[in-house]
Amino acid sequence: MDIDYFARKQAPDTSPSAIAVRILDELLRWRRRPDDRDDHASVRHHHLPRLQKAIECAAPLTFLLPAFPAKSPNPRKVLGNLPDTAERIALTFLNDLCQRIGEYHKPGARVLLCSDGHVFADTIRVADATVAQYQVQLRELAREIAPSSIEVVNLHDALPAEHADIGFEQARAYLMKHYGKSADDTRAQYMADEVGRAHYRAITRFMFEDGLTPDYNGSRNALQVDSRQRAIEVIRRSQAWGNLLDQAYPGTLRLSIHPQAPASPKFGIHLSDCVDTWLTPWHAVAVDVGGQFRLMKREDVERAGGRVVHVDGRPSHFVIEHARCQGESR
Repeated sequence: MDIDYFARKQAPDTSPSAIAVRILDELLRWRRRPDDRDDHASVRHHHLPRLQKAIECAAPLTFLLPAFPAKSPNPRKVLGNLPDTAERIALTFLNDLCQRIGEYHKPGARVLLCSDGHVFADTIRVADATVAQYQVQLRELAREIAPSSIEVVNLHDALPAEHADIGFEQARAYLMKHYGKSADDTRAQYMADEVGRAHYRAITRFMFEDGLTPDYNGSRNALQVDSRQRAIEVIRRSQAWGNLLDQAYPGTLRLSIHPQAPASPKFGIHLSDCVDTWLTPWHAVAVDVGGQFRLMKREDVERAGGRVVHVDGRPSHFVIEHARCQGESR
């Protein structure tokens, strides 16, 4: 009996192509997609070559994720200005994802988390000082949870070295001058297809919700008009930010918190195992439901009788008797 033959038959395929398939299968479990169509075959067609090329380098895979800007300025949605259990859950999820990918790709995987609050601060109406406090705490949380798999960087980290010490306003001006498009070009691009229009509507909705604070005294119509204008600027900034990141961190694999079409170079991904929510940690609170966490808007949790839990003297999350992912507001 040829024992070596049977050992070879049972050994897993460790070719770059086979490893790429396993890693993409893992990512597809958490894919954030634009609709309910079964388009995984198309996703594989577009993303497997990118993954395989990265794996063939025999180096750790680096996923680049622009996200975690700052907490929403609307207290109806969040517990405060600083990272809390909602961010902890997301960072733990990303760390676990890297660990699982490391089981297939021995050099391992890491996430370059590009905290982009300073890119959007004036547009989303969050002070740069508040963004800076959020980023300091986010870095500390990442070092605690995932010291080897998550690195937090920001706008100044990505800028060319000779501009690393300029102020926030100057940094945004430099970003848009060298990497941005005009508002008219951006609007035309996003209105050209349904995916772009859906993204624009989603950003407008977030702008409207964030602006509908308890102290807002204007009309809902005026806020809607303002939100549409700011949505285009957020998208414009986001594109410029992506262009800068492509230059600053070449060779990375792009993730996104937004749904992505199969042919997009970005892969849309959820930040927790509750994959039917559109909420993010910075637009929601974490809710403990029988030992399992969900993301919900603060006002929805309070309406359902949720109780705030404090950790180290700070509000951390809610506990509630009954809630479901599908009960979350979009």
